[in-house]
Amino acid sequence: MSNLAEVPFITADDYLAGEARSPIKHEYVAGEVFAMAGASEEHVTIAGNVFALLRAHVRGGPCRVYIADMKLRVERARAFFYPDVFVTCEAADAAEPTVKARARVVVEVLSESTEAYDRGAKFASYRELPTLEEYVLIDSRSRCVEVFRRHPEGWMLHPVPDDGRLNLAPLEFDCTLDAIYEDVRFAPAAGAQG
Repeated sequence: MSNLAEVPFITADDYLAGEARSPIKHEYVAGEVFAMAGASEEHVTIAGNVFALLRAHVRGGPCRVYIADMKLRVERARAFFYPDVFVTCEAADAAEPTVKARARVVVEVLSESTEAYDRGAKFASYRELPTLEEYVLIDSRSRCVEVFRRHPEGWMLHPVPDDGRLNLAPLEFDCTLDAIYEDVRFAPAAGAQG
């Protein structure tokens, strides 16, 4: 007899019903549910800046910008995520009040505890979205922004230089890194003396 506890499989419908009543957010991947941790001040400020910049840019058009409290369904990965920021331009998403499924751009703000997941398994799931054109990773510990773009030959990395501009081609949007990192105060590096 095994001493390992069995993890119960949860259906997507059960996850959605539970999530509607839960005081905390959970992500769902292939029958497993994972509680979401809180975020740092830097993380929240960056996500808020990006949301505000994108919201102002798409206002009046068909696209909508969502921040961390909106679920994004990735059907092919059997998953639901709460991206830090994402943009969808599809009427079908606008008609659905609780879950979106056709993101064009997804932005994740990296932290020490999430970076490996955001770069690895989560990005692998996001790549299953046929509508996704760009995946943006923004570091919350230093000025570093990376854009992964879908090309016919696959996903290609386009790092943004510190003095460069973040360009999101599907949205015809660009901004400086100063705008993304406005009001962000980085914690001193470990071992730094002041």
